[in-house]
Amino acid sequence: MNLELFRTLWGDDRRWDMPLTEARKAGFVGLEGRIPQTQAQARECATILQQEGAPYIAIAMTGGGVIPQQKATVQDHLDDLRHAIDRALFMTPRFMNILGGNDRWPANQQVEFMALAQDICRAANITCCFETHRSRILATPWVTLDVIAQLPDVLFTADISHWVVCCERLLNDSADDFSTFIRRVHHIQARIGYDQGPQAPHPAAPEYAPALRFHQHIWQAIWQSQHLRGYTTTMTPECGPDGYLHTLPFTNMPVADLWSLNVWTGQTEYEHFQHVMSDSGNKKELG
Repeated sequence: MNLELFRTLWGDDRRWDMPLTEARKAGFVGLEGRIPQTQAQARECATILQQEGAPYIAIAMTGGGVIPQQKATVQDHLDDLRHAIDRALFMTPRFMNILGGNDRWPANQQVEFMALAQDICRAANITCCFETHRSRILATPWVTLDVIAQLPDVLFTADISHWVVCCERLLNDSADDFSTFIRRVHHIQARIGYDQGPQAPHPAAPEYAPALRFHQHIWQAIWQSQHLRGYTTTMTPECGPDGYLHTLPFTNMPVADLWSLNVWTGQTEYEHFQHVMSDSGNKKELG
């Protein structure tokens, strides 16, 4: 089984050829980012991807920005998804990661949205997976486990850092059984969250070693599950700005370089993946 690393475009507003060049020098194969807002922008980005032969993971954000409009209905979110797919089709994404819905919705409403969103993506011949994210559907593991029981074929993007913040603890108690979720993870967004925040100042800092080990334990379990499912697994290191990146008081100067955080995460987890697959008896060279 192979691991493919993707670069997040979160916080990077340059033409896509520029971050892509940097990404490939650091061992990343492609880009993950929000679907451009207009068809003209989508065509421009599609041309870059095609010229560079780079794969793309599309992010469809429904119902507003990262924080959804609180009055947006299920139908509003589905309409946004349809419009996003119209633009994404120019770009032939590997798959679509949906950041959708609202954490205020009860489980049955989340199930309704996800089932209908799946139907829309199937009609467009696009594989979709739903991201675990604060303020959105699947904001906590407990709602997610409830949803899984009602949607037997739904796929997920695992960003466990959000769950750690929502639950205010590392989810490593013996009672925390996420095996049914792990068996449905399609894609990993890799960021080290801790009990009071979604992003450690630096994932290599020794004071955050327990949080790093917890996330690596989850990722390892996902890889082993994906290996049994015959996957080429994908991971996007996703350290980002917008209050995630720690800054100094008064000056607002970042405490670390954002791209270096994602490079460190990608390279560290690539080595971790090789070790896990070697221990699993998979001696095939990774590439």
